[in-house]
Amino acid sequence: MNIIIGRKPVLEALNSEEEIQQVYILFGQQGNIINTIRVAAKKRGIKCNQIPLERFKTYTPDKNAQGVIALKQDFKFFSINEILSDAKKTSLPLILVLDEIQDPHNVGAILRSAECSGVNGVILTKHHSATITSTVTKVSAGATEHLKICQINNLSQTIDELKEKGFWIVGSSLENANNYTEVDYKIPIALVVGNEEKGIRKLTASKCDFLVKIPMSGKIQSLNVSVATGILLFEILKQRN
Repeated sequence: MNIIIGRKPVLEALNSEEEIQQVYILFGQQGNIINTIRVAAKKRGIKCNQIPLERFKTYTPDKNAQGVIALKQDFKFFSINEILSDAKKTSLPLILVLDEIQDPHNVGAILRSAECSGVNGVILTKHHSATITSTVTKVSAGATEHLKICQINNLSQTIDELKEKGFWIVGSSLENANNYTEVDYKIPIALVVGNEEKGIRKLTASKCDFLVKIPMSGKIQSLNVSVATGILLFEILKQRN
């Protein structure tokens, strides 16, 4: 069983097609968004109950749960073929690839940016990577409910498949990379971002058609991966618009 934590993530889940089984509201919670959650749950025929603090804590010790949680089935990943099929519906598809990103807070923040920038699908590596958890869902502000996300075992093979389908592979890297604003993104793009400490792997980098970097003016030479990903995604969006 998966738990969605927080008011906005729960509301987003209720407004999507996710199979929510139950909504719990901490006794005493009030306000417009609480009322909106109750109405959304009622429309879908989903039970929405108030529960006391001690019982609420059995579901989550998170002090930032905002007094609302929802129970759902384990996260349903899409297949790579489903993502590619959906991407074909747009003239300039954009797929985001996360190469061994391990911090669930980073993954959640990245997914939020991905949804806001119109990404067609997100590919996660299965090994040495954070998966979709309640923390990821909460940090994403519910973006996990609106994105097509898949997990893959072999990124190298997946990149080859993406290339066969007409995608150009753009990797975020600090080495041997062009300024991120100097690349023309008005083509089908798969953007690859890498591990918090090591970046994208060498084999992954070798398979990229372009490597891009964000120039730094300060003494720190790299941005948090979620911040960097947001900058890159919105540069792509800016060029395309």
